[in-house]
Amino acid sequence: MSVLAVTEHRRGDLRDISLEIITAGRELADELGEELNLVVIGGDVDGFAEDCNRDGVDTIYTVDEGEEFNHGVYTQAIEQLHAELEPTALLAPNSVNGLDYAPAVAESLDLPLVTDAVALEGGQPVEVTREQYGGKVETTYDVDADQYAVTIRSAEWPVAEDAGDAAIESFEADIDYDAIGATVNGFEEVAGGDVDITEADVLVSIGRGIEEEENLPLVEELADALGATLSSSRPIVDNGWLPKNRQVGQSGKVVEPDVYIAIGISGAVQHVAGMKGADTIIAINTDPNAPIYDIADYGIVDDLFEVVPQLIEEFGGEAPDV
Repeated sequence: MSVLAVTEHRRGDLRDISLEIITAGRELADELGEELNLVVIGGDVDGFAEDCNRDGVDTIYTVDEGEEFNHGVYTQAIEQLHAELEPTALLAPNSVNGLDYAPAVAESLDLPLVTDAVALEGGQPVEVTREQYGGKVETTYDVDADQYAVTIRSAEWPVAEDAGDAAIESFEADIDYDAIGATVNGFEEVAGGDVDITEADVLVSIGRGIEEEENLPLVEELADALGATLSSSRPIVDNGWLPKNRQVGQSGKVVEPDVYIAIGISGAVQHVAGMKGADTIIAINTDPNAPIYDIADYGIVDDLFEVVPQLIEEFGGEAPDV
């Protein structure tokens, strides 16, 4: 028996969730006393397999079918590999792709499925924790089944970093292309604005504390001085002060920068869900009891209009008049 985790790639790049799911899978496999196996489907399967060859992975199976994600290919390949390995747990990313094929596979294989897991506790039954009501409530489900499927939320587990020595094996899936109702003809990037905040190393993020749109140039100057990217919490986007592609949070984007500077952000659970994976979190807020300080590595309890100009000067910029 084993834990089988499905990796994910897009447009030639392995996604971070592929390395996070290794950590989640290894922890679960250890608790169950089982092996951890991965499957890479489509694209540069050999290259992706090497990228996923991290400590704790026992075997990586490659399915060399197609370049980009295809529902029919993934469902058939996973179902056939599952039939051969008979894993206790099937783990998939809680992503657009993962939520496309995981329910179909679970239905086909008659597996109970829990989506958007933020914690797993191995055993019989396995305990799967997920958040509800915008992150205000955590619910733990006891999945009393010999085999089950779970989708894993990104940024909840650290990426697996240490190199491994897993065996890499080609799995020859028998794909029935006549049964596939859709094919991928190309990839078109949805218009999302001028930047992708998920790729930023440093984010300067602004919340309600900025008070009005006319004060935005202050944090924009700080971002420029730091060589950072500007992002925000939902109220700033709802007010129309920044475009949707700049929003961090449950209803925005999940980011994992090296440094996240939260300015005038209280730290509501919906926002924290999108940025708690940052390596270093710095918060600036006048309220010493703001929830953001519960997860911040460094905090400045002061007026942002006093602190930000000093930071701009420290890093060689020139604070604008606001």
